[in-house]
Amino acid sequence: MIDDSRAKRNVTILVLAQAFLGAQMPMLFVVGGLAGQSLASNVCFATLPISMIVLGSMLSATPVSAIMQKYGRRAGFFLGATGGALGGAVGAYGLYVASFPIFLAGSLLTGVYMSAQGFYRFAAADTASEAFRPKAISYVMAGGLVSAVIGPQIVKWTADAYVIPFLGTYIAAIGVNLLGSLLFLFIDIPRPPVPAHDAPRGRSRMELIRTPRIAVAVICGTVAYALMNLVMTSTPLAVVGCGLSGDLLGPGATAGMTETERMKSFLDIASNVVTGHVLAMFAPSFFTGHLIARFGVERIMGLGILILAGAGLVALQGVALENFFIALILLGLGWNFGFIGATTMLAGAHAPHERGRMQGLNDLIVFGGVTMASLASGGLMNCSGGSPVEGWAAVNWAMIPFLILAGGSLTWLVVRRGTQAA
Repeated sequence: MIDDSRAKRNVTILVLAQAFLGAQMPMLFVVGGLAGQSLASNVCFATLPISMIVLGSMLSATPVSAIMQKYGRRAGFFLGATGGALGGAVGAYGLYVASFPIFLAGSLLTGVYMSAQGFYRFAAADTASEAFRPKAISYVMAGGLVSAVIGPQIVKWTADAYVIPFLGTYIAAIGVNLLGSLLFLFIDIPRPPVPAHDAPRGRSRMELIRTPRIAVAVICGTVAYALMNLVMTSTPLAVVGCGLSGDLLGPGATAGMTETERMKSFLDIASNVVTGHVLAMFAPSFFTGHLIARFGVERIMGLGILILAGAGLVALQGVALENFFIALILLGLGWNFGFIGATTMLAGAHAPHERGRMQGLNDLIVFGGVTMASLASGGLMNCSGGSPVEGWAAVNWAMIPFLILAGGSLTWLVVRRGTQAA
């Protein structure tokens, strides 16, 4: 009988890390665009701070993966928490001196944490048996359920804690990283063995990415994450913008409020919408692994792509409060099936000695796509129409070609496998 006791212990620690340390990501995604909008000289660059987080993640993915391959997961995770703490400190200073470039530098450093967090899911598979692997990945992703609650609540408690808006949120991010990093003292994942001179070196990066199953996993994972980021990044701007320009809560609902009170009201709504979205991202993780084991990874990935399309369709129907909630919940659910499915497919498509090379390459590509999506998000939202409503529609129309790419590649893989079997 296979003993997964070590794997289950590591999964428990990674779930806690995902829950507590992961809270900083919804925190910063809620306030990043709004803070950027207050600092940037051009509102088209409002979401640039979030783009810099993702760019930092993309640039650090390969170095962080190489460090983990050489020194172990623990070293890489400590490095990520250090980057998150420094990013919070520099971002707070940028807000204090009202410097957009300094604020962007802090966001870039935060990307080191985001990169390390991306490896939690792979670390869950390191000591797991083949049967337990999809469940281990799913359970770690499920830790985001708690972060979905903690993060936006911290925003509510800290956004107005100081005279400078959002300064308290970035200070809180420092504490989250310093305390959360202590969890990694208890992780038990052995360092990868140093390969012997005659050990197989495995496939090159080009050979790996040209493998059909790996290529499709990377494409679908990139599309799922990029589209989720595209829409989620612009959601706080859309909720606040559509609410202030119209009346998100219904005719006359905010009559008698001052502009500051209206802004706070819609910021609270944006936090609640993001909470619902992040809950939908991670709640299915309790059973996604079971669904993959029962129905196959390709079917679950395909379902995720269809649900992402449904999210865009709901968002295009209007800007009532229920449209935001339903669309963002579907967006989270589609991301969960698509991204966990792609991670599971990728984890089973390369050898252990190819792990560092392939996982770093995968996250470089994934977060490269997410960087482009977050850069496009602010431009589409603020500069592609005459109103926030038109900008929000442009964001959701932009999903279509990438959904076609992911769906087409997955269909090709399934047909190809069927043809080979025949």
